[in-house]
Parts: sequence; C-alpha cells; structure tokens
Amino acid sequence: MHPVEPASGSILVIDDEAAIRESLETLLAIEGYSVEVAASAEEGLAMLAATPRDLVLLDFALPDRNGIEVLDEIRQRDASLPVIMITAYGTVENAVKAIQAGATNFIQKPWDNEKLLADVRASISHLRMEEENRQLKRALKQRYSFENIVGKSEPMLKIFDLVAQVAPSRSTVLVQGDSGTGKELIAKAIHANSPRKDGPFVPVNTGSMPTELLESTLFGHVKGAFTSAIASKKGLFEIANKGTLFLDEIGTMGLDTQAKILRVLQDRKFMHLGGVQEIQVDVRIIAATNVDLKQLVKEGKFREDLFYRLNVISVNLPPLRNRMEDVPLLVNHFLARFSEENGLPMRRFNAEAMRTLLNYNWPGNVRELENVIERAVVLSSGVNVGIDLLPDSILGESAAPVISEDSPNASLFDIMEECERRVIVSMLEKCTWNQTEAAERFRIPLSTLNQKIKRLNIEVKKRGRE
Repeated sequence: MHPVEPASGSILVIDDEAAIRESLETLLAIEGYSVEVAASAEEGLAMLAATPRDLVLLDFALPDRNGIEVLDEIRQRDASLPVIMITAYGTVENAVKAIQAGATNFIQKPWDNEKLLADVRASISHLRMEEENRQLKRALKQRYSFENIVGKSEPMLKIFDLVAQVAPSRSTVLVQGDSGTGKELIAKAIHANSPRKDGPFVPVNTGSMPTELLESTLFGHVKGAFTSAIASKKGLFEIANKGTLFLDEIGTMGLDTQAKILRVLQDRKFMHLGGVQEIQVDVRIIAATNVDLKQLVKEGKFREDLFYRLNVISVNLPPLRNRMEDVPLLVNHFLARFSEENGLPMRRFNAEAMRTLLNYNWPGNVRELENVIERAVVLSSGVNVGIDLLPDSILGESAAPVISEDSPNASLFDIMEECERRVIVSMLEKCTWNQTEAAERFRIPLSTLNQKIKRLNIEVKKRGRE
C-alpha cells in the first residue's frame, strides 16, 4: 500500500473554550495541518489580518462578539475564505443563519472526528480548486485575449503581438479583413493601449453615408454651408482631437472626400464645410476595409497617395474559417458574456452542439458566431445547450435541398429521396464514414440509418479510404 499523503493547509480555530481549542489543535495537527488558535473574536480577527489562512473553524457564541458578526467581517475581508461554524447550540435556526451569512458548513459539539476532518478536507480542497481556476482564467486571459479579442491560433497571437507593438506609436494603421472579423475591436485595442487612451475613440462607418453628409460629419460645417445647415456644427475630427478616429469601410469613400482626408493626414489641418478658417487637430487615424484597396487603386476608385498614407502599418485579420481552433475559446467567451448579461447561470454547449459549431464554415465570421451564441443563451431553459437551439442555417449548411435540372419531371417522392440521400452522404463524409457517429448526430438508431443507406443505395466507403 502507498502511504497516505499528509494533509496540508493553515487553519485558525476561534473558540473561547480551552479544551475545545486544544482538542481541535491536536486532531488537526496529527493530520498534517498547520493550526493556530484564538480565544476571542478580537484575537482571531487580528491573527487573520496578520496572516492569511486556508480555513477558519469559528465558534457560534464567543464572549466578545457573536459568531455571525465575526463571519460577516471575515467575509468582507475575504469572500472566498472557507469558514466552518462550530457550536453547542446546533439548532436548525442557527444552521440556517450561518449558511445564509456565508458559512461553508455547520457542525455541532460534540463532533464526529471523521466527519469534521472530511469537512475540513473538502473545504480546503474547494478553496485550492477555486484558486487554480482563477489562476487558469488569468493565464488564459493574458495569453489568449487582448481587449476582448479572443484567440489562441498562431495568426491571432501574431496579431496580438503586432497590436502591442503598434499601439504606443502615432502611426496610421490600416486594418483589413472580411466583414465580421472584428476590425473595430482591433482599432479599440490599439487606442486603449496607446498614449491616447484617455482621449476619445470616435468610430464612423464611411460606407453608410452619402458624400455631403459624410463630409459634414467628418469636418463639420458653418451655418448656411448647405440648405439644411441651420446652425454651425463640429465634425468628428474636432471631436476626436487628442484621440483616435476610426474610419470603417474606407474603400467606399468618394475621391473628393479621399483628397480631404489625405490633407488632414499630411498637414493635420482642415476647414469646416463652407468655412474659411483652418483648424489644427491632433488625431490618430485607424482605417478599416473589407475590400482590396490595391485593386481599387488599379481601377482608379481609390487614391494611390491616400492608400500609402493609410497603409503605414497593416493588420490583416484572418476569416474565422482559417482559425477554427479559436472557436471553442470564442464560444466560451460569448457564453460567459451573454449568460452574465442576461442574469443566467453559465451556459455550456454539449458535445454534439460544439461539433456542429466546429463543422460550420462561418461565412459571417466572429460576428455571426456571436449572434448564434447570444440567441442560444437567450432561448436556453437550462445550463446545457444542444443543437436544438442552433439556427437552421448552421444545421443545414451542407444539407440544402438541390433539385437536379436533369430531372425536371421528378416526382415529389423522388425529390425527397434525393434530398435525404444528399443529407446522409454529407453527414457520413463529415464523420469520415463512421455510421455510428453519423447516427448519433442524426439522433436516430444505427439500425434506422442502415436501413436508409440500404434503401437509398448509398455506397458506404471504408473509413480512411479516399
């Protein structure tokens, strides 16, 4: 037999009876715990303030303070410290009071040694596990997130490093990536880690406005500059002074507006629409695009000089399909966020739902994933979330009905059989022709799947065969 490892942990006993203190000190020391004792509330609280402990055994009735009052004070100092209440007055009422006040457990004098030791071991073990979880979360946050940008894939870790390098500088940054990849999050991270972090971060979607409105929004206008200009108005360049202006969808901007943006980048000066006075600003520009600006330059739709002014430092965000190893991290990030926002216990996807998320191509990137998770959390009735709460667009991505143009006169029965055949073959391919796994994912008996395979004349490939 292997020798039993001695227990470890520091315990403080607070009890006014000398015999109780001595008995507990002896019992716990034999088990391997480091034990100190206090005869009063005042003495015990002073010892706790001087040295952190792993557990407190606290008498319910002390001569100088009520045990519940002492427990309250301990909780205010350290909400995670386990406290076991001990009393000769083991009524249900006292037990309820102690637990409601935050006690870990409640035992009555005279106690059973084995039960008391089991409670002590469980309390300290839970404390250690909670601390390990906190340390793990801190490590994950430091390693795999950057200002709410989550990822552990090699492309994202490189982007974290690049953002950290770029942020302290004054340089203009161009963020490129498909819609939904998180370009504004990158811009916010650069701003938040820059010397301008106390200044304003001002985002504007340049693709959502006609030219006149966009220029008025960016540069402001004087009264009477155009028909609806009934009063003078500051532009976003002024509002963003000493901060960062984020120009999203920069590729949609007209050539005239591009020329004005170029002048601000070169001279840090501009004029209100209809104005004659130059205004000096100190603004860092971060631009973003989901189109190929080089191609737009070739087509004469984007100024080459502005492109090079913007493209001082380029951050290229990969689509989610190219960093699928980040999906579980992102899922847990969004589950935690939306569970908390909706006042719900932390939701978890079951294995089948997570597999489905990992098998999806995510054309809408992180934004689409975020929306899917929010929907699942809001609609969930329990902690575990299954595929029934995933939208049809994800469940049926590879199973969309296709009617062959070669069979225009096919009957409804023929069409349904063809659709069923496509769905089953697609699932078998996803499961590398593992029929048991496919049946589980379809949530049907294996025998039923085999019958369908036989009826539909599906040629079953051997697993691993090309």
